[in-house]
Amino acid sequence: MLYFLGQLGDSLAAFNVFRYITFRTAGAVVTALFFVFLFGPGIIDALRIRQGKGGPPIREDGPQSHLQSKKGTPIMGGLMILAGAVTSTLLWSNLTNGYVWVVLFVTVSFGAIGFYDDYLKVKRMSHAGFSGRQRLVLEAIIGAVACYFISILGDPATSTSLFFPFVKGLAINLGWFFVLFGAFVITAAGNSVNLTDGLDGLAIVPVMVAAACFGLIAYLVGSSTFSDYLLLNPVPGTAELSVVCGALIGAGLGFLWFNAPPAQIFMGDTGSLALGGALGTIAVAIKHEIVLAIVGGLFVLEAVSVIVQVVSFKLTGKRVFKMAPIHHHFEMMGWTESQVVIRFWIISIVLALIGLSSLKLR
Repeated sequence: MLYFLGQLGDSLAAFNVFRYITFRTAGAVVTALFFVFLFGPGIIDALRIRQGKGGPPIREDGPQSHLQSKKGTPIMGGLMILAGAVTSTLLWSNLTNGYVWVVLFVTVSFGAIGFYDDYLKVKRMSHAGFSGRQRLVLEAIIGAVACYFISILGDPATSTSLFFPFVKGLAINLGWFFVLFGAFVITAAGNSVNLTDGLDGLAIVPVMVAAACFGLIAYLVGSSTFSDYLLLNPVPGTAELSVVCGALIGAGLGFLWFNAPPAQIFMGDTGSLALGGALGTIAVAIKHEIVLAIVGGLFVLEAVSVIVQVVSFKLTGKRVFKMAPIHHHFEMMGWTESQVVIRFWIISIVLALIGLSSLKLR
């Protein structure tokens, strides 16, 4: 919305700053941050009243310490993140850009699925919510629709191609399989972040780290000058996604203020699915799906730990980890919650640096 003030720059030079993506990205960060700061306490109070003093049920098969330490904490905190990020994006981004609307479509849709899941958990007073199979099908359909539009928005010569990092010019044209592949990436990203969200502050910081990385990459591949210099595949129009990433970072910072241990609120599936879906969609749009697996390697590790645990138990009757997802495994080994969270943050930062190195190492 404010982007259009840049059109006044021809007559009033001061308005030229609204044309700059860097300025609007910074504005999106600050706006989303203060939005969550301003409305967060009211949202937390409203959710606590609606969910009761006991709060939603805590998983009985999780660490026993959580049954007391997490009791009474409301979920659905993702509403704070979504409200701040979406409002900031609409305010600062170029609303004629198709990529922005595709990312918002997935973010809000995944958030709605997560909200329904959280609602069922609170209503039934059970940690079991929406049917996992039905949820995955809905997410896959949403992801496929988004990838179809991404393929239309991009250059026909490369819009359905998969590019490999660290190797100059290596790409595979997936054709219409790109829609299925992209849907898998988006769905996997959403659920991986969802599995990571199990400790206070554990998921939101790696999400912000990944958003910062992809905000930078989107800006670079959206610029023919930078993409040519770095030997990246240019994707015109995606630079605007830097503003979306800025909004995610700002909303995430605001949420972390309330989610820092001991958490006043949990993001729940409302937030984790939405954030993961947003990151997955941005990665598909800017042609850095494989880099997402590197930058978001922590999320991949969490998801793989669950898959390995389930498969091992079904085939052999034995568990590989003391508890899955893997952050609970380390808790059972004697790590404190803060140790797990901070060490996982460090891992996410290291993985982000490795992912960013793919921009230059060709």
